[in-house]
Amino acid sequence: MIAVLSVLSILYWWLMAPITSWLPEAVDKAQQIDSLSRFLLASGTALFIIVVGYLLYFSFAFRRRKTDAPDAIGVQIHDNHKLELWWTLIPTIFVVIMAVFSIKIWAGIQLGDNNGMVVEALGHQWFYSFRYPDVHGEITNEMHLPLGVPVTLHVSSYDVIHSFWVPDMRLKADMVPGIINTLRFTPTRPGRYQIICTEFCGTLHGEMNKQYVVIDTPQAYKKWYQGWQQKNAHASDAIPTQSSGAISLAGGDVNAGKMLFTQKCSACHAIAPFAHKVVGPGLKGVLNDPAHPNLVDGAAATPANVAKILQQGYKGDMGQMPNQTANGLTDKDIANLVAFLKSTK
Repeated sequence: MIAVLSVLSILYWWLMAPITSWLPEAVDKAQQIDSLSRFLLASGTALFIIVVGYLLYFSFAFRRRKTDAPDAIGVQIHDNHKLELWWTLIPTIFVVIMAVFSIKIWAGIQLGDNNGMVVEALGHQWFYSFRYPDVHGEITNEMHLPLGVPVTLHVSSYDVIHSFWVPDMRLKADMVPGIINTLRFTPTRPGRYQIICTEFCGTLHGEMNKQYVVIDTPQAYKKWYQGWQQKNAHASDAIPTQSSGAISLAGGDVNAGKMLFTQKCSACHAIAPFAHKVVGPGLKGVLNDPAHPNLVDGAAATPANVAKILQQGYKGDMGQMPNQTANGLTDKDIANLVAFLKSTK
């Protein structure tokens, strides 16, 4: 019975389980990952049936009987070399097969040449942006890809750690500031597929599931691509860089600073008293707090010194804060943030 159930479970997962009707396969690598899933589900289910089946069998076959002596003990097995050989050899063979299967798929995704088109996806708090060759600036709504064309997708992040996960593509990569991770695949099924962030990236992390990868026919993709070339014809390709001198705080916009604070700062700081720490201290009244006349770096709590921390970053007893470049802040952004912090009392 145990053997029959094990074989049936293997046949079901390997040949019959309708995985693609549960979750479509949008790219070529999805088929390979589904094959690995079938292998793991088939072997895991069969192993579960064998273990539980024999556990139940032994519990019944070697149960305590009324005729047993009070000090009776069960069957004792020692030094059975044949048994020890097989329970070592079989799991080893299973792990080797699983490793070869997994590494082959991983190499196809991670290694190889940058064939086809190259696209970049960048994580922000709390949205994704995309860069395409010969399209100026960044696209911040949907990522479009042409059907049947190999894609090399580089992913990274502007601020904190995010992730790029598309369940229908079976592909996922962490988006880490300063590090580029790469996914290689070929779209095989037209449609709209949701992008999800699986790394908690701040208070609005739950908002990072509202963008999609759209796989178009080549004609539809060409029309979309040319539309963005025209729309972004005058967009800047510049990436924010750290200023070398003191930042002018004139004209700082409180409302723009408040919005920036939500996007860039609220993952680590709250607008609350100093003692209310998220990662760093609360910043309510940071420029008007008699109990804390100095900032975390020991400098006086002045607008210029707050701007200096935003510009150069901070590392000390309170932890570490990225600098202006790592946070993707312009000089104007810093002026707006300082204006907002100054308004909190």
